[in-house]
Amino acid sequence: MYIRDYYQRGTNVLVYNDISRCEGVYMFNVGDKIVYPMHGAGVIESIEEREILGQKQNYYVMKMPVGDMRVMIPTHNVDGIGIREVINRHDVDKVFEILQDQNINVTNNWNKRYRENMIKIKSGNIYEVADVVRTLMIREREKGLSTGERKMLNSARQILISELVLAKGTNQFDVENAINDFLRI
Repeated sequence: MYIRDYYQRGTNVLVYNDISRCEGVYMFNVGDKIVYPMHGAGVIESIEEREILGQKQNYYVMKMPVGDMRVMIPTHNVDGIGIREVINRHDVDKVFEILQDQNINVTNNWNKRYRENMIKIKSGNIYEVADVVRTLMIREREKGLSTGERKMLNSARQILISELVLAKGTNQFDVENAINDFLRI
């Protein structure tokens, strides 16, 4: 049995899981699509109690659509980590608008550029991640990338693709093709 209460801050949902046993309060439920910054998007498969380093905690077990990986996320630290819901279909269009913009205005100092891009990726904001992907893909096409920036591009692409796959309800191949089409690669 689930009872739902809405947070004042937005669309997050508090869930009192199985009231008869009072197991805990959760912001997300099994089946919810969420984004874990620096890792990507996935679907919560279960909420499990695990003992790690002698301490029992509840974890969301998230299955990622890209790479078939599973990630355990502590339920008590969701806000601190920056977990959020996957964007909706309307926001997908905004992401594709960002990818279509061919103008880039970034510094030539690779170290400063790398730090600025890392901050954007860590933010968990899909629009910032899309901007990093767009900027690095255009720069790679025009001037090439350092090894560090190439790794960053691959990571940012995977984060972006994983969320778009869930938001659009499509597969990885279609999303990768759409990104390449928008960036004319």
